[in-house]
Amino acid sequence: SVFYKYQPIDLVRKYFGEKIGLYFAWLGVYTQMLIPASIVGVIVFLYGCATVDENIPSMEMCDERNNITMCPLCDNTCSYWKMSSSCATARASHLFDNPATVFFSVFMALWAATFMEHWKRKQMRLNYRWDLTGFEEEEAHPRAEYEAKVLEKSVRKEYIRKKTDKEKLTWKDRFPAYFTNFVGIIFMIGLTFAIVFGVIIYRISTAAALALSSTPSGRSSVRVTVTATAVIINLVVIIILDEVYGCIARWLTEIEVPKTDKSFEERLIFKAFLLKFVNAYTPIFYVAFFKGRFVGRPGDYVYIFHSFRMEECAPGGCLMELCIQLSIIMLGKQLIQNNLFEIGIPKMKKLIRYIKLKRQRSLDHEEHMKKKQRYEVDYNLEPFAGLTPEYMEMIIQFGFVTLFVASFPLAPLFALLNNIIEIRLDAKKFVTELRRPVAVRAKDIGIWYNILRGVGKLAVIINAFVISFTSDFIPRLVYLYMYSENGTMHGFVNHTLSSFNVSDFQGGTAPNDPMELGYEVRICRYKDYREPPWSENKYEISKDFWAVLAARLAFVIVFQNLVMFMSDFVDWIIPDIPKDISQQIHKEKVLMVEVFMKEEQGKLQMLETWKVKDMKKGENCNNHSPKLSRSQSGSMSSCHSYHIDV
Repeated sequence: SVFYKYQPIDLVRKYFGEKIGLYFAWLGVYTQMLIPASIVGVIVFLYGCATVDENIPSMEMCDERNNITMCPLCDNTCSYWKMSSSCATARASHLFDNPATVFFSVFMALWAATFMEHWKRKQMRLNYRWDLTGFEEEEAHPRAEYEAKVLEKSVRKEYIRKKTDKEKLTWKDRFPAYFTNFVGIIFMIGLTFAIVFGVIIYRISTAAALALSSTPSGRSSVRVTVTATAVIINLVVIIILDEVYGCIARWLTEIEVPKTDKSFEERLIFKAFLLKFVNAYTPIFYVAFFKGRFVGRPGDYVYIFHSFRMEECAPGGCLMELCIQLSIIMLGKQLIQNNLFEIGIPKMKKLIRYIKLKRQRSLDHEEHMKKKQRYEVDYNLEPFAGLTPEYMEMIIQFGFVTLFVASFPLAPLFALLNNIIEIRLDAKKFVTELRRPVAVRAKDIGIWYNILRGVGKLAVIINAFVISFTSDFIPRLVYLYMYSENGTMHGFVNHTLSSFNVSDFQGGTAPNDPMELGYEVRICRYKDYREPPWSENKYEISKDFWAVLAARLAFVIVFQNLVMFMSDFVDWIIPDIPKDISQQIHKEKVLMVEVFMKEEQGKLQMLETWKVKDMKKGENCNNHSPKLSRSQSGSMSSCHSYHIDV
């Protein structure tokens, strides 16, 4: 009921320490910054909805009067089909593939830069408020595992030579661990690629099998069925491999034997992020940049294992399928992994631990009846495992929000709704499900900031390629300004389709039922830029293809450099330290210098006073007569000892 209020960051810091306080502060800033991104994303989506009926290419694809007959989507079992049957997909693609998408990609790149700058300023305010501006991390103590390894090495060397200096682990000692890390990471990445390749085989074979359906509705829903089931398989595999890769990354880091806890944490974070990044985004990268690129053409298709024909994109492009893939994986990971697992697994472990303790104490009735102390109750809670899992899920989500935002403008909205719940779940977990962690001081969020900056820079490049090569934005511009006769998009669909003479099919690849549409097909169409069969260079790549490719590459270069420049300009124009904080720090330094100057002046005045007193005392002593009584000689000795006392 208080989701709209700011977090009590100062109380979090007092109870859990600065490191956890900074995590909740960063999560709050990230969630707050998602609000404007969500609003703009919804506006872009509504613009697509409002203009879908005015989109000429989708209207041409839906117009049955055009009578465009498409080539089969698979060999033998698939037959010719009408382009108007993919009308729904074409209309839905316009919701995410429209001119506003380019604006939104630029906006999100600048949003990422602004978010980073806003966080740096917020972090500086917290450092000043929590008295961390002058905090420097002390030299960390070596880990126990490192000390044990060094001791083992020194004991071995005592048999060879006498130890003269303190031993330490060199790269030669760590080479087996480094080699194991390299081989292990390459193997895990290869495993991820192999699983994605297996899902591709599943998609191809399932599409061919469903094409044999006797009902027209079954044949028309082949693409949707295959896409949905394949994405669900990808989601399940991603969730399972995430847990496996987390354990493997920890084991690989442990065998390296890093010297300090900070070094251990940074190496663990890097390995876990690399593996989980590849695991989460490989299926999305395939749909965005590889699907439909290497299919060949009718009569000369590309095959896997000589039997599986590479799958093609829908006539409206692969952007709609990319949107489906991204949305299901993003929402599934957030709902299952980030929410259900985050609360369910600690509760389950707590219940198991409680049952075990109850069985042990049931033997001792007096112990069982005794009222338990607070620390005994807290022992049943789950041990604190660090902030790496919390940051990791948010960084992966940040990638979903920024990397492929050109295909899914609603991603910031879903991320915002998830994070409003996530903050509360994390707070509840830290307070009620986990043992209270040891408070640790920290000035910043560490290596996570560099990872965020890297993801933000990568997002600019990926969005440039998504707009250029995955969407139809560039082909439409090229057609509008180079080929359109009346300055409109009329005729664009026909321009992007090439013709194929069905008599040129290879033996055994033509449809088994060529008369399924009710008439004989002699020329079928397919999406590509190639010469027609009546040309001298039939089926060769046409000049239109090179014109579109040149425009796509030019757009990538211009978009990337322009957005990078704008992001760096935002980075430069917004100061890292707020002006009021910098003025306050400067004022404190001036006051500190004044205090030091006053202390030095006070010391000089005291020395001058003591010198004057010493001189007067010396004059008094010199004025005494040489014949002194016993008491006078005592005062004389005390006179000479005055300077020493001072």
